[in-house]
Amino acid sequence: MLLKRSFPKIRWQYWLKPWQQVDWLLFFLPIAVSFFGGLMILSTELTQIAHDWWWHWLMAGIGSIIALCLARIRYENMVQWYWITYAFTNLTLIVVMFAGKTANGAQRWIGIFGFHVQPSEFAKIGVIITLAALLHKRTASSLENVFRVLAITAVPWGLVFLQPDLATSLVFAAIVFGMLYWANANPGWLILMISPVISAILFSVSWPLSEPIVLLKVLTFSPLGSFWAGAMGIIGWRTLPWRKFNISGLGAFIVNILGGELGIFAWNHVLREYQKDRLSVFMNPEQDALGAGYHLIQSRIAIGGGQIWGWGLFKGPMTQLNFVPEQHTDFIFSAVGEELGFVGCFVLLFAFCLICFRILHIAQTAKDNFGSLLAIGVLSMIIFQLIVNVCMTVGLAPVAGIPLPWVSYGRSAMLTNFIGLGIVESVANFRQRQKYY
Repeated sequence: MLLKRSFPKIRWQYWLKPWQQVDWLLFFLPIAVSFFGGLMILSTELTQIAHDWWWHWLMAGIGSIIALCLARIRYENMVQWYWITYAFTNLTLIVVMFAGKTANGAQRWIGIFGFHVQPSEFAKIGVIITLAALLHKRTASSLENVFRVLAITAVPWGLVFLQPDLATSLVFAAIVFGMLYWANANPGWLILMISPVISAILFSVSWPLSEPIVLLKVLTFSPLGSFWAGAMGIIGWRTLPWRKFNISGLGAFIVNILGGELGIFAWNHVLREYQKDRLSVFMNPEQDALGAGYHLIQSRIAIGGGQIWGWGLFKGPMTQLNFVPEQHTDFIFSAVGEELGFVGCFVLLFAFCLICFRILHIAQTAKDNFGSLLAIGVLSMIIFQLIVNVCMTVGLAPVAGIPLPWVSYGRSAMLTNFIGLGIVESVANFRQRQKYY
């Protein structure tokens, strides 16, 4: 009688034990989205001699490994090193100003071993770690702590803005506001923070170019701006602590009026014509169809031409004939709309919704405030980039160089997104045991 040979069984549970609490759905969804993004990049460059799609997949593979490694490391260890992280983030941004590579009028890249690295992308992670470490000790329930957070963020934000990289500086703002809100900041304070910018827009739109700036004329020419300033005065009176003699309400009103006047001055004397075009052309791109509005017009034609089911992968006429500039980066969503139609766009956005909901669930079930704030910082970064990129391609937002996470081509951006994913997975992996819903 032959004896049966006994082979050792592979103990998957033993090998996967270090990652037993990892959210595998959250891990594999960005990988699937990255694979899909590589296909769309290949489609946009099918008639060109380019290998960006291959680099896209390679960076996604490297990023996945980094995310797995980060998920194995306890995220609490980052609290001890957050000042070093903050200092290193600012140092890399300063190096860019003196030794960075310039392209398209912006100095944003550092050459390392033949590769162009964009420190402003990785600075997003540095800011998230720094703010999470600050806010988990002292929440944003007091104005003193809010101002402290804003002052610390102002340094990397200013360095990024000077490159100039307005798009990434806007992502910084989204991260800060999202994390402040999660750290119990009064929503009225957050509205007051952005209110001067809105006042600048409202007053500038209605102000005659030839008129000098006079306070009474400012209020007369822009009833909507005046109403907004008055509403901010009420919010300031209700939420700010200095209510005696209505100082808080009056201060908020005056700040918004000054913001409106500064907006008028900047529009008439500071901004260049091409900058004005970028900010205003999305409302009427036909006014400069061959200039500032060209990208947007071609993108909308491509998305509209896809209708319900699209032309099919590698078959979109606008995409294959290269009518949409920068389609493999900022305007990749137009290729999705043209070749896969409404259905393809819906599936992609549904995948992003799942990613965001899983991150939100991890933030809600984290075992401490630091882990929860880390997850919310990454969530704010992804949601803002997603919304702005999609709205930009369909004409609902000004054209800005904000990529679509895991879909647009960008090696530094890809690694940044996977590093953020790895940090969130670390929060999930080392939380208390919870049942998934």
